[in-house]
Amino acid sequence: MREMEFKMERPNLVKEGDTVKIEEGQIAASYYYTIIPMVAMSGNYRIYERLQSREGVVKDVKNTPRGYFVTVTFDEPDI
Repeated sequence: MREMEFKMERPNLVKEGDTVKIEEGQIAASYYYTIIPMVAMSGNYRIYERLQSREGVVKDVKNTPRGYFVTVTFDEPDI
């Protein structure tokens, strides 16, 4: 099971247990991922860290001083 973290700006856009769709974007030699419809965004990942799945399940949503962070699990091996 692979997990990725996404930054969300506003509360209550997704909740634990939700199935979410993921869109991949590319900048230079990096990839980033967005929970659709533009709910949260990941950091940048190198080509060998590229996500194969386009759907995942929200494991956790944390409210921190830096904002909301969403952990999503994907049915693929962790790297």
